[in-house]
Amino acid sequence: MIEKSLNIENNIDIFMEIIKGFPSTMMDDYQMNVTQILVHAGRWYGEQEIVSRRSDGTIFRYNYAEALKRVKRMASSLKSLGIKVGDRVGVLEWNTHRFYELYFSIPAIGAVMVELNPRLHPLQLAKIINHSNINVLILNENFISLIESILNNIKVRKYIIITDSNQLPSTKLERIYNYEDLLNKGDVEYNIPMFDERTACYAAYTTGTTGDPKGIYYSHRSIVLNTLVISRNLTVDDTFMQLVPMFHVNGWLGFMAATLVGAKLVFPGRYTINDPEPLVSLLINEKVTVTAGVPEIFSAILNYLMKMDKKPIFTNTRILIGGSEPPLSLVIGLMGFGFQVGQGYGATETTPSVAGSVLKPKVKEKYTDKELVDLLRKQGIPTFGVDIKVVDPITGNEVPHDGKTVGEIWVRGFWVASSYYNDPRTVESFVGDGVERWWKTGDLAVVDELGYIKIVDRIKDVIKSGGEWISTIDLENYLMTHPAVSEATVIGVPHPKWGERPLAFVILRPEFEGKVNKEDLLKHLGQRFAKWQLPDDIIFVKEIPKTSVGKFDKKVLREKYRDYFSKTK
Repeated sequence: MIEKSLNIENNIDIFMEIIKGFPSTMMDDYQMNVTQILVHAGRWYGEQEIVSRRSDGTIFRYNYAEALKRVKRMASSLKSLGIKVGDRVGVLEWNTHRFYELYFSIPAIGAVMVELNPRLHPLQLAKIINHSNINVLILNENFISLIESILNNIKVRKYIIITDSNQLPSTKLERIYNYEDLLNKGDVEYNIPMFDERTACYAAYTTGTTGDPKGIYYSHRSIVLNTLVISRNLTVDDTFMQLVPMFHVNGWLGFMAATLVGAKLVFPGRYTINDPEPLVSLLINEKVTVTAGVPEIFSAILNYLMKMDKKPIFTNTRILIGGSEPPLSLVIGLMGFGFQVGQGYGATETTPSVAGSVLKPKVKEKYTDKELVDLLRKQGIPTFGVDIKVVDPITGNEVPHDGKTVGEIWVRGFWVASSYYNDPRTVESFVGDGVERWWKTGDLAVVDELGYIKIVDRIKDVIKSGGEWISTIDLENYLMTHPAVSEATVIGVPHPKWGERPLAFVILRPEFEGKVNKEDLLKHLGQRFAKWQLPDDIIFVKEIPKTSVGKFDKKVLREKYRDYFSKTK
């Protein structure tokens, strides 16, 4: 009987059939709209502070009530420019209070805000602008030269420039407006309509590491539902700093969840991984309690903290790391400064939330402290709102939860995409129809007996050598536990005898340059991996290419080194 119950629980397919039962007496037609989140905060947490760092390093402060007024004014002005329901409005901006306002003012007129990534190649950016049919572009003045370089490739009708100056900068762009001037002319009494919750409010594009970016159009419903789930981890007493670029997967919706609960918000403006000082200053001065980002930015913050004479302690600060699995050395290092560290897993196609760190009571009973720290690096337990199954990529059958059998993660749920916008690649990435539709993530993972998911590689990144699989992620993470290693990545390179062999790329910390060699690192890896799993070579480099969102760009490395072993063997 118990076995049968477990089988029923694990059989996700029991939810396939939709049955219409006795009608409820609830306001089921009351639509979920993203603008309601700020309206709520403005009315009931109006005095709560929003902090935004300007380009010159000075701090702008206002509150939710004032933000709501500005959003209404901007929505009114955008409508007066002729932007209609369903139009697409592109945004190129840093993590500022103005980008935050646009997350509400554009949907407030029924238009779709397209999040544009300024780190993409200009021609790739032009493809996105044309593919999404953007006719109005709102951009920070820092990006004027970028847009001017593709002016002949796009058909944007109007431009709104974000600047702290009263004067518009000189530009080749025509039909331009000043953001603040437009806002000041708007109607503060603008009445925000209610839209069908299935209407698209935002659009984001994948970073194009395996081809042209693919577009995802998010509904009001998907954003609100995902925000509600994320907000469980925040309270009105928190101060949230928005580290994740707001042009990347809705900024992971951290700022949206903070707004929902009325927490204090901090926007760091423009920052770089090479200069984390402004971020550390904001963490300390604004007493940040929650933030999120990719491992690379926290690695930069950790390195900066380690060099400080007077080292701060952040016992009240919680960190969520996503994008890729953080090295154990990074987790331990951050915890040494008092940070509470967890990991989240998601994607552009999932709005972003899929799974996250959860310490079950059974885990606490049987794991040592060291094992618990390592557990935090797993992708964790699926969040409510998404269904996950890990399947054999060939048969489509779910693999056993034994912590060993590898399969591909398939996802569906309240905020999971069912297709790409106007893109034939939908066919290869999605399977099934209706509520039976799944997105095939391309992530290879195992699930242990307690339900914890651990990604072992991407399908395109896993190395098959002599018929055996080798995980590049495991090799990378263990390489980065060596005290001399700052960054490391591993790719599979064609090999005349074995099909593929691992090739590693390592950046040494400055103090270890010339003191640590390839043999030292292979010996280190030999403590964890069999000899046949070790990289055939380790190349020491000053820089590893990265994608526009800070992930290692293995596509570039694979292309550059595709003949490496055929030349050396």
